[in-house]
Amino acid sequence: MINYNDKRFRAIENSPNGEVTGDLIFHYKQEGNRLVCQYFGGKILEGWLEGTVDENGVIEMNYTQVNAELKQNTGRCTSTPEILPNGKIRLHEDWQWTSGDQSKGTSILEEI
Repeated sequence: MINYNDKRFRAIENSPNGEVTGDLIFHYKQEGNRLVCQYFGGKILEGWLEGTVDENGVIEMNYTQVNAELKQNTGRCTSTPEILPNGKIRLHEDWQWTSGDQSKGTSILEEI
C-alpha cells in the first residue's frame, strides 16, 4: 500500500467545471487505511477531504470546500496512483460534484 502521510500535491490538470488550480496545495495525512487532507489556494479558501486507501493505493474520498465567493461545494472522488520514474506520485482523479450541478470531471495531481 502507498503511504500518503505528509505528502503534498499540486494540480497539473483539471476539467473546466472544477475549481482546483495549480495554485492549490493538498496536504495529505494517513493513518492505516484512513486518509484526510486539508487544501487551500487559488479559488479555494479552504477544503477538506476524508477517505480510505486500498492495498493498491487507490483513494476513495468525499470532499467539502469553500471557494472565494464563500460558496460551499461538496463532491466525491476516486484517485488512482501512478509512480513516476523519479519516485514521486501522480494521482489520476475521477470526481463528481454532490452539490450544485452534480457534473463529473477529471484531474491530475502530482506530488511536490
